[in-house]
Amino acid sequence: QLVESGGGLVQTGGSLRLACVVSGFTLDDYAIGWFRQAPGKEREGVACMSTTDGNTFYDDSVKDRFTISRDNAKNTVYLQMNSLKPEDTATYYCAVGITSDLRRGVGIYWGQGTQVTVSS
Repeated sequence: QLVESGGGLVQTGGSLRLACVVSGFTLDDYAIGWFRQAPGKEREGVACMSTTDGNTFYDDSVKDRFTISRDNAKNTVYLQMNSLKPEDTATYYCAVGITSDLRRGVGIYWGQGTQVTVSS
């Protein structure tokens, strides 16, 4: 089970940190990813982190503003979001799986999502 938290309403330029707590399995064995879906749009990948070497991958739209991280001891995944823009408004989902699959939008387990709204 994956449960996201940390979403909310923030002004342009503000920051939020999303958390995704994993239960029922060991996070160490999986790559992690964050995705988002805005109303009327397809789900898109935001960030991904591999399990073995810690390599990270970011969508160009969030590069240098968002940071994905993991705390395997706490079985928790984070997404630090800085310099938020109105176009970042979406429901954000965490997922775990294989790095190559996550980069294609395919995850093994998914959270239920947390809403992020950025006001202009």
